[in-house]
Amino acid sequence: MTLTQLEIFSRVAELAGFTSAATRLGISQSAVSHAIKSLEQELGVELFRRHQAQVELTDIGRQLLLRARAMLGLAATLEQEAADARGMKRGTLRIGSFGPTSSTRLLPHILGEYRKAYPGIEVHIDEGPDRQVLQWLEERRIDLGFVVLPEERFDTFPLLEDQLVALIPATHALAREQQVRLDQLCHDPFVLTEAGSAEQVSRLFIGAGLRPNIRYRSSQLLSTLETVARGEAVSILAELSLPSATDARYVSRPLAPAVPRQVGIAVLDQRQSSPATLAFIRHAQRLYGQAKPSILR
Repeated sequence: MTLTQLEIFSRVAELAGFTSAATRLGISQSAVSHAIKSLEQELGVELFRRHQAQVELTDIGRQLLLRARAMLGLAATLEQEAADARGMKRGTLRIGSFGPTSSTRLLPHILGEYRKAYPGIEVHIDEGPDRQVLQWLEERRIDLGFVVLPEERFDTFPLLEDQLVALIPATHALAREQQVRLDQLCHDPFVLTEAGSAEQVSRLFIGAGLRPNIRYRSSQLLSTLETVARGEAVSILAELSLPSATDARYVSRPLAPAVPRQVGIAVLDQRQSSPATLAFIRHAQRLYGQAKPSILR
């Protein structure tokens, strides 16, 4: 069993196909097939079920995938620790990001400084809903992820705090209010965005004993903004997720009482994190440690 075989196995599982894995890894499909076949023969188990162009993990394959990712992560950490001793000239950093807050407001500034200090580190960024980032962390598919805190399952590093705000069509009666209560948002159709903070918004209503009239669920922030702009629904979003350029078709209003949201970085285990990961966290904390939203505008 080699690390190369485990890397190929992990890619095939992630992309659910030999061809996709071969393209991502830059090798031939026959090389991928040979590596998987050799690994299955060595382990004496079937790792995948073949279904024409796609494959799916067997039960034992899913179990071994977690071990394989842990081994690959440890190997990457060892390589980067050696690189760190040489001045961290090379290595890989895998980042999970959710929504505009991390993808467009935080990451560009952090990466700009990080790349100056460590130009040899190859950075991979995966974007998805906040729940997806947490899953990627648990599956060891990423080294670090931007998350909404608190998150007790991981080692976390707070970066900044903003607040949740009500998003209302400009023609709505609530647009004339200076603040909006949760119960005032339960009468109209509600759009719940899953791009970030969806869990916090859901818990907010449950904790208040209220039930919003959820008519829409959107995985993309732009869809939520457009739904509200057309006057079809109201919503709750994080202040920093809103575009810098204003749209006259909707307004945002603070909630009453105010609902803060804290954003930070999470890793599965700080003690096992690579030097490249820890260096990124240091840069992020230096730039944004407990920053106020105004500095990102």
